[in-house]
Amino acid sequence: MEARVVVGIDGSEESSRALRWAVEESRLRGGALTVVHAWPAPYSIAAGLEVRSGDRREPDMRTTERRIAEELVEAELGAVEAETSGVRIDRHLVEGPTVPTLLDAASDADLLVVGSRGLGGFKGLILGSVSQQCAQHAPCPVVIVHSGDR
Repeated sequence: MEARVVVGIDGSEESSRALRWAVEESRLRGGALTVVHAWPAPYSIAAGLEVRSGDRREPDMRTTERRIAEELVEAELGAVEAETSGVRIDRHLVEGPTVPTLLDAASDADLLVVGSRGLGGFKGLILGSVSQQCAQHAPCPVVIVHSGDR
């Protein structure tokens, strides 16, 4: 059975480090890498897009949000392209809550990799809420990648 590593990315520096670590680990294990990016509705607020009709999003807004998510994933993968030779990469993009999406993606994985901090609010914390919840609830081992300055 092929080894499977799952990594969560959100565009933060620490998730980029987690992606690099996960690519190398996937190569060492001779397995596949699943790159997961989840975004809450409405993603458009975080992306600086205009939200139309209050809480309801127009169908084309969903398409725009999905495109922004795809562009983020492709940019992150493009930054590590030279390192991905020989690693099969699957992309998993979901509009939904981050932690349940990561835990679901890791349900049959050998390893889940996340950055210690993402784009969320409290920069002074050593662990972000996503990495902490993944460490507590993941169905597989979890690696939390810290920034190089800690």
